[in-house]
Amino acid sequence: MASIRVLPSNKLYIDFRYLDERFREATLLENTAPNKKKLGQMAKRLDAEITLGTFEYAKYFPESKSLKKVALLELRNDQGRLGNDIPTINQQIDRWLEEKEIEWRVNYRNTMVSIIDKHIRPELGDLPLDALLRDRAITFRSGLAKYRTPGGKPLSNATINRIMTMLKAVVEDGCIRHKLVTPFERIKKLKEVKVHIEPFNLNEVTAMIADVRSDFRDYLITRFFTGMRSAEINGLRWKYIDFDRREILVRETFTQGNFEYTKNDPSQREIAMSAPVFDALKRQFEITGHGDRNGLVFCSRQGTPIDSKNFTNRIWKPMLVDLDIAYRRPYNTRHTCATLWLASGEAPEWTARQLGHANTQMLFSVYSRYVPNLTRNDGSAFERMLASTGTSGVVA
Repeated sequence: MASIRVLPSNKLYIDFRYLDERFREATLLENTAPNKKKLGQMAKRLDAEITLGTFEYAKYFPESKSLKKVALLELRNDQGRLGNDIPTINQQIDRWLEEKEIEWRVNYRNTMVSIIDKHIRPELGDLPLDALLRDRAITFRSGLAKYRTPGGKPLSNATINRIMTMLKAVVEDGCIRHKLVTPFERIKKLKEVKVHIEPFNLNEVTAMIADVRSDFRDYLITRFFTGMRSAEINGLRWKYIDFDRREILVRETFTQGNFEYTKNDPSQREIAMSAPVFDALKRQFEITGHGDRNGLVFCSRQGTPIDSKNFTNRIWKPMLVDLDIAYRRPYNTRHTCATLWLASGEAPEWTARQLGHANTQMLFSVYSRYVPNLTRNDGSAFERMLASTGTSGVVA
């Protein structure tokens, strides 16, 4: 039942409940007996209309800041009265995953399911879809910031953003189906820390190729001088090696026990073989090119694709320790190749195509400081221009 109360400013306000929510609406009326009587009469009408189901919030409080909240509550109340079958978030996830399966590669789907099962289902799964309000979504994000991995590390902002993006995709798909208002309005992504690459220099590359176990030497040469991703080189088969055109055709990857389509369409590409790569693949052909071994270029002694984790632990890490080189992931062979191409003066457009990028945007974003100008000595062109005009010695 609505009641009349007094603010510290001695102004009257009305306190009432509507759709199981408490509302307080201030007025400009001073705390006087006539004003209390007038507001009390309005409160009686308000109570009566709420009981009869004819109450219009905007009619009573057209300037209220609660109108948007009220509209959402009224929409959900109408859906409840109409018997709309609102699913739980778990049920919505199941439907969403089933419909997305045709769009995704197996590896990508497994990654999505892993994130959902680890973070979203335990916290939100039993919640009805229409009960996930904006405040609850923000609380969930705050919980992710407090989460610690088994190793005690917090989730990065990039990972939290990825989880929230996935939750948003699931929930908004359900909101469209059931004509619900999205709870993600004005929830901005967390600011992500820029990740700086750490490529190896050419001296380090040379030392690593000389030091690595002999049966992995040609594998490492190919990684360092083609920029192939782990899944690409581990799934590389001889049918995609064209010695006549000196090209490696990137057509598939090997991940989680499956040969699959590449990461995306631009990743379908032809990589030019440099002389070291051509020679390395010729040597490797004598080892794996004549047997079955699934047609793999590089493989284990059992003929199975190279396992990335096994390679990292048994070959990569001991090699870096032996050479006293600071640890970086094997993925840095790709970064190293990109920086060596750029530093040698190869065109950014060509380099982007070799790496499987759709355009040079990522190239300049990630490798900008490794792109030299036409003089191969950044800044020297500007210095020469100043010298030619006699302004190089000017001091402001």
